[in-house]
Amino acid sequence: MIEAMPQPESTAVLLLAHGTPDVLGEMAEYLSKVTGGRALPHEVVEELQHRYAQIGLRDQPGFGQTPTPEPPPLTRWTLAQGRLLEAALAAAGHPLPVYIAMRNWHPFIADVVAEIRATGITRLIAICLAPQNSRTSIGLYRRALVAAIEANDTTPQIAVTFVESWSEEPSLIAAFAQRLADLYPRASAEAGAALPILFTAHSVPCRTIMTGEASVVGARPGTPMQHTPDPYPVEAKRTAALVFESAFPSNAPTKPDWHFAFQSQGVAGGPWIGPTVEETLAALAAEGHPGVILQPVGFLCDHVEILYDIDIAFTATARKFGLRLYRPESLNDSPLLTEALVQVVTRNLLPSP
Repeated sequence: MIEAMPQPESTAVLLLAHGTPDVLGEMAEYLSKVTGGRALPHEVVEELQHRYAQIGLRDQPGFGQTPTPEPPPLTRWTLAQGRLLEAALAAAGHPLPVYIAMRNWHPFIADVVAEIRATGITRLIAICLAPQNSRTSIGLYRRALVAAIEANDTTPQIAVTFVESWSEEPSLIAAFAQRLADLYPRASAEAGAALPILFTAHSVPCRTIMTGEASVVGARPGTPMQHTPDPYPVEAKRTAALVFESAFPSNAPTKPDWHFAFQSQGVAGGPWIGPTVEETLAALAAEGHPGVILQPVGFLCDHVEILYDIDIAFTATARKFGLRLYRPESLNDSPLLTEALVQVVTRNLLPSP
């Protein structure tokens, strides 16, 4: 029998995610949340509606065509990850409630904070379900959470331990490596060759990783000038390197080549960081490879950037270049992902000395 460790009754865990619309008709409103209120051209909204429709979003609530329609994948898997984490924490002797909040859709961060406040919680361990730290993701989540907490002057105020990054968490690396190692032998056998691996993470606007005046060119009015480089590109590539080393240790019989690209560049806001997946696929085809294994390391579950951008768009691009594209299964409900989150929480349970 596991002996429960004493925990502050007023502590909870808050998992933060991007959010996704529940029906196609919500796309314009959803995108306005993503852009901070900046209107996007009608054709951009239509294109995103098309992409979401391709992966199963409909005009009525309920994802896909199953007898029991489900929420969109991002929502479904995020809620599942929260339930798994709560159960694992309880089993480890840390019975903490786990809440889920989204920055750009329901359940909104402000609404969940109000719910948390009503329960008497006075401390949150906040973890973004995006392991690498970027001003365009983690920074925005932090600001949204702080604003929601400061909007109410209730005493005692909710204290927040905000996890800035967990991109090198050993169990997270092991989770990605397990998915890759499971696929690699079969994919290479089907292709008849040792396939290169292409790791990806979501691209960000170039200005967001720059410093000085370049960091505010094209930004919303009032955006502060950045004086230190954004760690995101370095962290994303470091995650990829660790996953590769874990999946293919020095004594592995096969040691394939690996590459890195940034995917899902936006359509507005100036140039976005690269290289792009499309450019890299073209280069791999020119080198004579028959296929490629593409593994995103910045996403923790199925959603549009995986189910459409990779499984539909990049697969079609690869085919055009004569490549077969393989993708490892997303982490989704991976026990190793749950283990990684447990480790992040337990490490942050006690305030730093």
